[in-house]
Amino acid sequence: MSKQIYLAGGCFWGTEHFMKQIKGVLFTETGFANGHTEHPTYKEVYTDTTGHAETVRVEYDPEAVSLQKLLKLYFLTIDPLSLNQQAHDIGTRYRTGIYYTDPADLPAIREVYEEEAGKYDQPLAVELEPLRCFYPAEDYHQDYLENNPEGYCHISPALMKIAREA
Repeated sequence: MSKQIYLAGGCFWGTEHFMKQIKGVLFTETGFANGHTEHPTYKEVYTDTTGHAETVRVEYDPEAVSLQKLLKLYFLTIDPLSLNQQAHDIGTRYRTGIYYTDPADLPAIREVYEEEAGKYDQPLAVELEPLRCFYPAEDYHQDYLENNPEGYCHISPALMKIAREA
């Protein structure tokens, strides 16, 4: 039986492409999470008035890859201290976050979160919340980097290689 976790890691193109490289990830989908506007468009989210974060729904096989491993790999791709910014992307839509749907996942999430927090002298800027809502992004945002190999990505190719080998 598959499980899912929702990850906001700045620009969702790179986060989606990174996650889909990991063995055990069955499906990814870009979208917008935890805002206050229903069924927002990318153009609306881009204004930073909807409250949504660019987020990737990650469906995975827990028999093939643990939630802890997914989260440790996710933390490699973000600056966890940066509030509302990842690389050159600035705005609330680019905030980082881990949004869960199953409260039973919370102990595993907290374990990785606290391990990561222990590496720094200041609090993490990564939201850790239940998923309140998720709206898929328009079709052209799905598998964006696969369909546009020269497209923008804030995640280095070296990290993409780590995902493929994970």
